[in-house]
Amino acid sequence: MASQPDVVTRVQVEVDGQPVSVPAGANLLQAILETTSEFPHVCYHPALGPIETCDTCLAEVDGTLVRACATPVRDGMRARTKSVAARFGRKEAMDRILHNHELYCTVCDNNNHNCTVHNTAMMMEIEHQKYPFEPKPYEQDNSNPFYRYDPDQCILCGRCVEACQNLQVSEVLSIAWDRERPRVIWDDDVPINESSCVSCGHCVTVCPCNALMEKNMLGEAGFMTAIKPPVWESMIHITKEVEPGYGPIFTVSEVEAEMREARIKKTKTVCTYCGVGCSFDIWTKGRKVLKVEPQMEAPANQISTCVKGKFGWDFVNSSDRLLQPMIRKGDTFVPVTWDEALSYTATRLSEIKEKHGPDAIGYISSSKCTNEENYLMQKFARAVMGTNNIDNCSRYCQAPATEGLRKTMGLGGDTGGIEDLAKAELVIIVGANPAESHPVLSTRIRRAHKKYGQKLIVADIRKNDMAKRADLLLHPNPGSDLVWLSAVTKYIIDQGWHAREFLDTRVEGFDEYAKSLEQYTLAYAEEVTGIPQADLIRAAEMIRDAKSTCICWAMGVTQHMGGSDTSTAICNLLLVTGNAGRPGTGAYPLRGHNNVQGAGDFGCSPPYLPGYERVDDETVRSKWEQAWGVALPTTPGLDNHRMVEAIHEGELKAMYLFGEDMALVDSNANHVQSAFEKLEFFVVQDVFFSKTCEFADVILPASPSLEKEGTFTNTERRIQRLNRALEPLCESRPDWEIICDLANRLGANWNYQHPGEILEEACSHTELMKGVTWERLEGYNSLQWPVYEDGTDTPVLYLEEFALPGGKARLVPVGWTHPFEMAEEFDLHLNNGRMLEHFHEGNLTYRVPGIKEKVPTAYVEISPELARERGIVTGALVRLVSPYGKVRLRAAVTDRVQGKELYLPMNTPKDQEAVNYLTSSYHDAITHTPAYKEISVRMEVLEPRGASPIVRGNFRLGHPNPQPGVRVEKKWQRSDYAPLVGDASEVAANVREPSAVSNQMGP
Repeated sequence: MASQPDVVTRVQVEVDGQPVSVPAGANLLQAILETTSEFPHVCYHPALGPIETCDTCLAEVDGTLVRACATPVRDGMRARTKSVAARFGRKEAMDRILHNHELYCTVCDNNNHNCTVHNTAMMMEIEHQKYPFEPKPYEQDNSNPFYRYDPDQCILCGRCVEACQNLQVSEVLSIAWDRERPRVIWDDDVPINESSCVSCGHCVTVCPCNALMEKNMLGEAGFMTAIKPPVWESMIHITKEVEPGYGPIFTVSEVEAEMREARIKKTKTVCTYCGVGCSFDIWTKGRKVLKVEPQMEAPANQISTCVKGKFGWDFVNSSDRLLQPMIRKGDTFVPVTWDEALSYTATRLSEIKEKHGPDAIGYISSSKCTNEENYLMQKFARAVMGTNNIDNCSRYCQAPATEGLRKTMGLGGDTGGIEDLAKAELVIIVGANPAESHPVLSTRIRRAHKKYGQKLIVADIRKNDMAKRADLLLHPNPGSDLVWLSAVTKYIIDQGWHAREFLDTRVEGFDEYAKSLEQYTLAYAEEVTGIPQADLIRAAEMIRDAKSTCICWAMGVTQHMGGSDTSTAICNLLLVTGNAGRPGTGAYPLRGHNNVQGAGDFGCSPPYLPGYERVDDETVRSKWEQAWGVALPTTPGLDNHRMVEAIHEGELKAMYLFGEDMALVDSNANHVQSAFEKLEFFVVQDVFFSKTCEFADVILPASPSLEKEGTFTNTERRIQRLNRALEPLCESRPDWEIICDLANRLGANWNYQHPGEILEEACSHTELMKGVTWERLEGYNSLQWPVYEDGTDTPVLYLEEFALPGGKARLVPVGWTHPFEMAEEFDLHLNNGRMLEHFHEGNLTYRVPGIKEKVPTAYVEISPELARERGIVTGALVRLVSPYGKVRLRAAVTDRVQGKELYLPMNTPKDQEAVNYLTSSYHDAITHTPAYKEISVRMEVLEPRGASPIVRGNFRLGHPNPQPGVRVEKKWQRSDYAPLVGDASEVAANVREPSAVSNQMGP
């Protein structure tokens, strides 16, 4: 059932004689803004909360001037904003801000109706500068490839610091208040590109002026901003000398800002990278991407982004783009027309189907493309071509988690949302690295942990960022998570700490499940996992003491031969402790790609039609046959793992794949590529010439997300619309158009004119998403399935009942599958995963110059003790060899790994660095998900030393500077700061005294 809104207590306050009702806990500024939008507030931002540095939101309460942003409302409070003292105080505060900022709005790239300083000065009708601007003794910092910092324009509001310290929680920025002229510094005062800055862009997004600016904006936004610096600077000074006050300057700048609107397009889109589902406005001028501007309305991220979402879009204009269809002629690809390419493809597929049957062809859909495109691909496979051989890359990562959730609770998705992770008293992260794989989601956990006392347990074999922050860090032996999870669950039951009432009323199978845990004693768990019993007991106690617990997991759990069982064990633990079916609790298998959830939701899996309705259910099949007007296949389909084996066995003759680089991302890459060489016919549809394209017979040029419309579904089950920001480049086309055109050449008679029609066809027949419509997803609106016919969605699952027969959850006994072991010569365990800057195999991000500059290559992480043993240092060139292949790359020595553990990121397009040349074809028995994490290698030292693969600009070389926040009290303690809060009459008298204002910097 859909969640019910929380009951919010409201209080009554009076603002300038006007009654206002606001939620209890709100601040006075929020109450004032209910009465008028024209009330100054420069440093306050709703995502950050009160910072108290600017003093522009002063109001009078009971004869006292207070900062409205930091004053909690109380019932019956009376506030005056129009008193002489309040107006005088706000004007004085703004004058102090302008002392630090040079207004040259007409020739400023930030003059786009969204500059807080500009808008506030205009709103307050400030005509003259009370304290003349004085340049600061600092140069601009242009070292970062994505943004620059101009100290002369910085008003020292501290928004960037608060965002970095307490929202992003990278803890890089601070203000050096002790300097004669304070400034924002990175780490311990180093250039931006030599700091621990992760280039997430939070600081740039919240900056209220032009002190922090995206470099893509500079010289591009305005009509006069591309003028060369000497002329540009002279224009600033001439303007200031000629004009008698700010009024005329603002008038001209407003006209110029209006002119910019005609050539700068702002389009709401959804990020094409990880499964968090960040949405934002993307600014374009022609084909240039000027900036990404996240909005508070964005449901998953609000103003947050990561380096990829904020700055990772240059690939859309890469010279490497596929621009026209190609057909293989011998060993070369020849450009052809769309008509020739699609006609040839239709003919060859028809011939193979006629000769070998429909099941001789496999179809691979894309977790990076839209729901509508995925829906059409599975419809194409089933309704046009007559086979259930349809899959997507969730087989490589999420299928085991989905299996565990379905068995125990009923639905294969996160049980809550990102808000629930932030609300939880305890978060447990098992085999996941959200700081690099799901960056914005991790910021919510880091913020709750730092600011609100949330507890954090991390179980991982690598000391990633979240592991460093953990209250309890568990370091299990590889592949042993099920054992310690089961031992902790057994201990909780043995101690009587389990949720008896919840289990009695909402869960089945407790007695049988409890018996199945008999072998999982603390002693056995310590022996198998290497985790001390005391740590296991501490984990159990932390779960007991928390009123709400969430568990996040990802590929470190799922990519094992027992991945489904370990996922089930996680769900069992949550059920035993009553941590499901209420806000702030639940299961969160973090989806790795932007639409891996949606690809499954819309039917791209052999046993499931859209909405996870089973193909082998006659009633379901009959419904879809009626909807599509065809007879549907009944033969069980092949998943992508079985497709590869079927090619080798001579059963699968052809494949149609779009939006996946399967040749590099599937496990045991040599085995997969040798299969592709055996195909009689292979169609690949992509944005770039990927490794997989090398094996194709036909290549069809597709459009990336900025060039199409549709919807994505994020890890929270949240469906969001993306809109076209750019026209398709040259002859490239959105995937849905290509699939439609091909289907019609094969007799489909499809007449879709827009993705909205496809979405509504899919959802109107799917119980899970019955109420999803194109209109209900307008703008920043979103829906989390299940969505009922009236449009009611479900942010939190299972509030009333679970999605299993009888409405109860089910505890499922599972056993431990010992990890695959290799010959003794392969003496090093190779872990693998993602890195922050790059995405997947890197076909997109290595084509973003700034990202490639920061991380130009993959590298293998090696522990200090192993480095000493092998006589190598950072920069050594090594060869890693497994029974399945070999790679060659540089090493980085780090304490993130221990002993004989290695870590190799998957993020590389280079054959010599790609981890899947080392991985095997062993897999989870239930879902066929490859056991990517169960691989051992031997290491050959080719060069014991060399240039470090971690280059200048890599945040891992920096030294964060954790602070509680802006530390505004240091500003207030300065001798040149005259307070503007307190007794109204005294404040007014103090700031009028010449001695008090002679050096009013307002730092």
